Amino acid sequence: MTSSSSPSQDTKRLAHTYPEGLRADALMEEDVAWSLEIDGERDGDQFDRSERAALRRVAGLSTELEDVTEVEYRQLRLERVVLVGVWTSGTVQDAENSLAELAALAETAGALVLDGVIQRRDKPDAATYIGSGKAEELRDVVLDTGADTVICDGELSPGQLIHLEDVVKVKVIDRTALILDIFAQHAKSREGKAQVALAQMQYMLPRLRGWGQSLSRQMGGGKGGGLATRGPGETKIETDRRRIREKMAKMRREITEMKTGREIKRQERKRNKVPSVAIAGYTNAGKSSLLNRLTGAGVLVENALFATLDPTVRRAETPSGRLYTLADTVGFVRHLPHHLVEAFRSTMEEVGDADLILHVVDGSHPVPEEQLAAVREVIRDVGATDVPEIVVINKADAADPLTLQRLMRVEKRSIAVSARTGRGIRELLALIDNELPRPSVEIEALVPYTHGKLVARAHDEGEVISEEHTPEGTLLKVRVHEELAAELTPYVPTPAG
Repeated sequence: MTSSSSPSQDTKRLAHTYPEGLRADALMEEDVAWSLEIDGERDGDQFDRSERAALRRVAGLSTELEDVTEVEYRQLRLERVVLVGVWTSGTVQDAENSLAELAALAETAGALVLDGVIQRRDKPDAATYIGSGKAEELRDVVLDTGADTVICDGELSPGQLIHLEDVVKVKVIDRTALILDIFAQHAKSREGKAQVALAQMQYMLPRLRGWGQSLSRQMGGGKGGGLATRGPGETKIETDRRRIREKMAKMRREITEMKTGREIKRQERKRNKVPSVAIAGYTNAGKSSLLNRLTGAGVLVENALFATLDPTVRRAETPSGRLYTLADTVGFVRHLPHHLVEAFRSTMEEVGDADLILHVVDGSHPVPEEQLAAVREVIRDVGATDVPEIVVINKADAADPLTLQRLMRVEKRSIAVSARTGRGIRELLALIDNELPRPSVEIEALVPYTHGKLVARAHDEGEVISEEHTPEGTLLKVRVHEELAAELTPYVPTPAG
């Protein structure tokens, strides 16, 4: 593509010229039907899968005497969409990969992607995002395909949304609104729903539009509450904005209260000296599959972007017997809306407070380095740059061997695994065992049998090097933290004679 004025050169149709499987590359490998032999072994119990994929009966849609209408969950909000992106830098392959990811997001939201176009520009047009001439061409594409929605691969200003809608005559949304819609569909916990609602209101506030009575004014109050004589008062749209701000303030208070419960649990783990590991990574890189493989958590695993939003914390054990917690966090994506980063900050703090980060990257993705960079940008935003990191290259069974070699050469602290087949999981567990912080004090103590709780704590909170049962008690050689070492000190055997 060039920057000439020819429509065939400026605008590139992607839907009919995608290389086979390009859109699937933005997801995982091609999704397959669930089977006990594959998914049951790989992902454990799928507690949410049956509910997510179930047919839902919608009453009142049928004109037949007997209502037999059944629709699938993701078909409830099916829309026919055309994608449009602005290519400002990088190669044409980068632009196509970005639009392919947007297609995957749209399909996850339940839309049917009909076509996709890219416009080569130095920067997005301030009025219509792609320029007035190209907006007219986009209108023709919308008419040809019969689409009812246009999705832009970027965050549009309120003015750009209005002007582009005026030209194409159908609904226009941007990448941010699409991601917020996916989050709203998939949030299940009370805190997750509140965080999504807050982000949606933050996005909606500057984009409120009024027409007709929305711009009419409420009369101001007269002196002493009499006749309205003091001016025009607020417009309806101003009243709506004020109510949204009040709801946002209430939502922030509720999220702060819910955050307290997570902090109490986190402090409890710290007081008990239980190390924590956070799984972070790009959306659909296989974080939940890895959590299931390591702990048998039974978290929903689906070939969709942002399938799981609510953080899951599970107890796990290293090969040497040390206990630790493993937390699955929300997935990241390029250009993650800042509204979501702010709303989910309390959730993402699991990463900042962890002792170790497992950074999961999709080894079968066309450009895994971009995934790594996007996730690290969000990790910097939540202040977790000092936490040790292990890069876990997942889907090694489907990845190009040359890509694996390149990643492992660049990322010194990395390991290739497959959560699907179990390849590399044993080596990963051993690596976690080595990387987790170890207790600082090594001590040998002869603990009387009447103080068995100390022995149990040594197993739970420390690292037992050797253990021997003698007539006088349990002879322990352990590595523990300072507080437990102080409690074991009275039982340190004195040197003979």
